[in-house]
Amino acid sequence: MPVQGLPLGLTAAKFWTRNKFKGTEALKRKVNPTRVPIEQKESMRWLDNLQRSTELAGSPERCVHIGDRESDIFELFCLAQDLGTHFLIRSCVDRLAEERGTTISQVMDKTQVSGTHDIHFRDKRGNQQEATLSVKHAKMAVCPPIGKQKKYPKQKLGIIFAEEKNPPEGRSPINWKLVTNLPVATHADAVQKLVWYSRRWNIETFFKTLETGCRIEDIRLATADRLANCIALCCVVSWRISWLTILQRQSSTTSPAAVFTDIERTLLDRSMPSNRQGTRRDIAFYMTAVARLGGYLDRSSDPLPGSTVLWRGFIRLADLVAGFQAANPDASSTCG
Repeated sequence: MPVQGLPLGLTAAKFWTRNKFKGTEALKRKVNPTRVPIEQKESMRWLDNLQRSTELAGSPERCVHIGDRESDIFELFCLAQDLGTHFLIRSCVDRLAEERGTTISQVMDKTQVSGTHDIHFRDKRGNQQEATLSVKHAKMAVCPPIGKQKKYPKQKLGIIFAEEKNPPEGRSPINWKLVTNLPVATHADAVQKLVWYSRRWNIETFFKTLETGCRIEDIRLATADRLANCIALCCVVSWRISWLTILQRQSSTTSPAAVFTDIERTLLDRSMPSNRQGTRRDIAFYMTAVARLGGYLDRSSDPLPGSTVLWRGFIRLADLVAGFQAANPDASSTCG
């Protein structure tokens, strides 16, 4: 069975300098931001990446571009329509709807609840949490901003509201307002989109690894080209760590040889304490061994290791492999 939500790689990355958008913030103080052309905003990067990713994938009708509230951009909705691809975006704007005489929220207030949906997630401490969401869904005409109504047509979009009614004490309620051009005709359709959106958190894990593991904000290089090349390499490394983190949590049948070389497995075998030597040599065993190198205590009460501790473990493993190969120049390694 394939692992659900496993990141397969990167399709696009946008590099830009804020000097290009100098004066935009000052302009927004004088002009309604919705009247500022998208080409003059940093938000243009969302459209650029959507187009580049769709072109690289080669099958726009199979792609679903999932984004957080920052990507709630009407121009993005229109571009996806032009490209023949799909999107699932968390909304941050209560847009005009139908014949501009109402808004999305006003329409949804009159919409009946279609059912509930339970989600499972981890809190900031890594502990498992559960929430029951009350789900509404509807299809409606969503209008462009007032200043752009002559340039862009209305879009017929699906709207999903999912709200947690009784959150536990000390945690804010989950409240997702999603907009999509995918079919949302039934409660099952709405739940499917909620499941898809819940996997967007993997993107946050990727960026956390990029910032705290690769520490790209601390990189000091002489030219922009060198910096871009370095960040591109770090993106691949961070993706791999994210991939391995999810693989370890969801798949116990993956062969360790698909991830680790012979030398890496040998060194990880030797790094584990004697009381763990009888453990089956599956992917979980080797991922735990890597995490221990990164400082993971491996106690029975500890949650599964996260991306940061795995990053530190792989750094140490790379050093061990380099030392082993220096001491054994004739040793061979087969790549997984």
